[in-house]
Amino acid sequence: MPRYRLTLEYDGRPYVGWQRQSNGPSVQQALEEALARLTGENAQLTAAGRTDAGVHATAQICHLEIDKDIEPGRLRDGMNAHLRDESVVVLAAHYAHEEFHARFSAVGRAYLYRILDRRARPVLDRGRVWWHPRPLDAGAMHDAAQLLLGTHDFSSFRARECQAASPVKTLDRLDVSRVGEEVRMIVEARSFLHHQVRNFAGTLALVGLGKWTKDDLRRALEARDRHAGGPTAPPDGLYLTRVDYPPEVLSESD
Repeated sequence: MPRYRLTLEYDGRPYVGWQRQSNGPSVQQALEEALARLTGENAQLTAAGRTDAGVHATAQICHLEIDKDIEPGRLRDGMNAHLRDESVVVLAAHYAHEEFHARFSAVGRAYLYRILDRRARPVLDRGRVWWHPRPLDAGAMHDAAQLLLGTHDFSSFRARECQAASPVKTLDRLDVSRVGEEVRMIVEARSFLHHQVRNFAGTLALVGLGKWTKDDLRRALEARDRHAGGPTAPPDGLYLTRVDYPPEVLSESD
């Protein structure tokens, strides 16, 4: 039974998130139904990260197993033919090592958060950026963000419904910069708590507005209490952009 690794791109707006749910369509459902129409098999896809409703991806990774051995390029094109009415596409398909697991084999993940801080609301990027009509100081946000690097108890930036066994995570990168009319935040770590990146964005926006100082952010981190952190930014601006794996669990073709 061949195992495949898929790289996906999707617009999260039409979906209730990655995972199948009873309250609406999901990315997982769209892909599994396309696969069933293509192969006649009811296979389950496992993703590197279960993105929330409205969250986007430029390089989500998932794996699957099917009975038929389909050349990866044909699998990609066949699934995309059945996804033509969906807001998700398979960018690439590869044979995967038998021990490869999209979630548990991952050694790093990267997210982008986009904030449009201009007075006029977005039209072309509506639902794809967090519209913030007041200007933000990206330099102050970046300077404060460096306090969050390293290993910490991130309880102050953890969703109350987070199911992670521990709030302790190691943050490898948190860069904030201005790109034209946008403030962009790039975040990298092995793994994240639920809503951690969106809580970073909402909190750092307070710094960008001048409402919080770097010391306020330090006190919030040290409080280890979600009530001490800033607001949760909307899902609109969040993108899963990369998932890293050790070479030994990838296929030889990679």
